[in-house]
Amino acid sequence: MNDNSIINSSKAPEPVGLYPHARRAGNLLFLSGVGPREKGSKKIPGVELDVNGKIVSYDIEVQCHSVFRNIKYILEDAGSSWDKLIDVTVYLTNMKDDFATYNQIYAEYFKDNQPCRTTIEINSLPTPIAIELKCIAII
Repeated sequence: MNDNSIINSSKAPEPVGLYPHARRAGNLLFLSGVGPREKGSKKIPGVELDVNGKIVSYDIEVQCHSVFRNIKYILEDAGSSWDKLIDVTVYLTNMKDDFATYNQIYAEYFKDNQPCRTTIEINSLPTPIAIELKCIAII
């Protein structure tokens, strides 16, 4: 792998636009925003949609586990690993209702490795999801 490689995971869901799962720059790996979708499917774990594609209900816990799993897939396919994450930006669409649950699950996944973290509330994401992560890791 060269110093400016584009990386696409064989296990993570396909990007929803023209961008790679990750890009390597030197010994740093920059991940594009990662959500909870499943590979090869439009299905979003923990999300129930109406006939118009609007969110009827969602389970932030299920989405958190799915996002973290997708990040692990990308890291592994890029030659990195969970314990090499150094910076995480988290986007939530409902900070008031979801932060406590997300923060508890986050603490379980990051109890041994503690990257820098920023959590931001946003109005919406490109697909009907409640959480997305943007990460930087070391290779």
